[in-house]
Amino acid sequence: MSATDMVVFNTQLKTATVERLTQMSDAFNAASNGSIILSNAGNMGDFLEWSYFKNLGSAIRDVNIYGTNSSAGTTPVSQGQINTVKAHTAFGPILFEPKQFTLIQENPDEALRVISTSLAQAMLQDQLNKALFSGTAAIGEVAALNQAGVAITQVELNNTHALFGDRSMELTTQVMTGAAYHQLIGNALENGNELFSEGTVTIVDILGKRSIITDSPALVDGTDQKVLCLTANSLTVEPNGDFDSNIETTNGKQRIERTYQSEWSDNLGVKGYAWDITVKSPDTAALGTGANWAKEWEDKNTAGVLLTAPLVAAP
Repeated sequence: MSATDMVVFNTQLKTATVERLTQMSDAFNAASNGSIILSNAGNMGDFLEWSYFKNLGSAIRDVNIYGTNSSAGTTPVSQGQINTVKAHTAFGPILFEPKQFTLIQENPDEALRVISTSLAQAMLQDQLNKALFSGTAAIGEVAALNQAGVAITQVELNNTHALFGDRSMELTTQVMTGAAYHQLIGNALENGNELFSEGTVTIVDILGKRSIITDSPALVDGTDQKVLCLTANSLTVEPNGDFDSNIETTNGKQRIERTYQSEWSDNLGVKGYAWDITVKSPDTAALGTGANWAKEWEDKNTAGVLLTAPLVAAP
């Protein structure tokens, strides 16, 4: 295949990958009940920052109309700031020899389908992993939003929801590993209806709540399993529309070699939390470090709650 053909193929591959990822993201967003949002943004710079006015509910007070009319304490109107952070990701280089890549010459459309689907699935899983590392790290720093040291059962999951008090009904989606999911099924729950399946990610409905099943490393801590219970728009992943890829040819060996490589960036955000802006271009480990996230909103206005529990054999 000539260099010109490879340029055309690379352009088609880029387009097919972005289109496939967009389709998968739209389906995921709908099935996940809007708790984790994968959406295009095009953010500039290392962070997306915005200000908000803090709640003034604390200004309400009792008044004794028969008492001394003394001065009342003032409540200042103040602003806070939250932000998302831009993380960069790459794929490859993938090495191949043109003579071994005959699939492209025989059927370019089939090659596009196979490669773009595989790459889009990898991108979706990476975005979800980064979002979950961010969510577990941020929520994990707030003791009042954590339930730990108990078994994964429906009772303990309900106790975790209770951390949100009278706003617990806003916790509409749960995220867990396959092992945690089967632990719950072993507790005599009915297997849920499947709503979405792509690669290693599945979304089911359990007792009226959406459950995202994925063996993300963000949900495993030694022998413990983590279950995230989320509200709407809790975790956001915003691809910045900067997906780029390249195919290069290398001479000098007995056979010609080619490499494929791509890169892009996403902005990660957790509802109610601000990223430490002294940390730029974070890797996945940094996103999963609780000290890099600070809670800015009141507990019940944030992303959700977290259950951390040792996984035990189902009865």
